[in-house]
Amino acid sequence: MRYFELLGIQHVLLFVFPTLIFMILFYLGITHSHFRSKDSEERLTKIVHNYPHGLESRNAPFPLILILVISGIVVWIFLYTLVTGLLGVKI
Repeated sequence: MRYFELLGIQHVLLFVFPTLIFMILFYLGITHSHFRSKDSEERLTKIVHNYPHGLESRNAPFPLILILVISGIVVWIFLYTLVTGLLGVKI
């Protein structure tokens, strides 16, 4: 008798590796990709606020991947609401 619905190591690997790849790509997207402007490099290095316990705040540019994620969610919500309303699906 199995405790879980997984049939073996194949299913575990099929769930773990895509998740790890997504996490690595998302990390790279957040850390290395943002809109460039004249003062981008200065904003990345200039410390704006100092907080207790050695915490520092910078006014860094907003990551491009987060803009794409947020805009994708907004588009999905709009299309989901539109299609659900047009097809008359009961929620």
